[in-house]
Amino acid sequence: MAKVGHPRNVKTPEIMWELFQKYAADVKANPRFKMVFVGKDGAERREELERPLTIEGFKSYCYDNVGTIHQYLVNQDGMYDEYLTVCSRIREAIRLDQIEGGMVGQYNHSITQRLNNLTDKVEQTNITQPLFPDVPEDNSNK
Repeated sequence: MAKVGHPRNVKTPEIMWELFQKYAADVKANPRFKMVFVGKDGAERREELERPLTIEGFKSYCYDNVGTIHQYLVNQDGMYDEYLTVCSRIREAIRLDQIEGGMVGQYNHSITQRLNNLTDKVEQTNITQPLFPDVPEDNSNK
């Protein structure tokens, strides 16, 4: 009996990795631009900004080229177990690009921290500080 379901958009994990490499090359070759004004006359100039790799960008790139890949990334119904390693590698490569870019100031470090769960956690405890530490506490009213 024939297998029921849709044909796979990405035939093999190797093809998934090739798609990611093409996505990464495309992102780095096509920067964004920001308008800046330079000098006392405010001469208009375009400043080139490198684009970071993102999982959303990769999904969009794949959607435009082969179709949706969401089910591969979430291993929908355990049907994509053979893609687990390549999907993990893709997530790690994206995270590495974002973290390193944030560390060198290439990308906004605050956004990079939040996207990658790198925010500092501050534990705050309330300590009662007496107003006049040299005066003994009057316990007669208690």
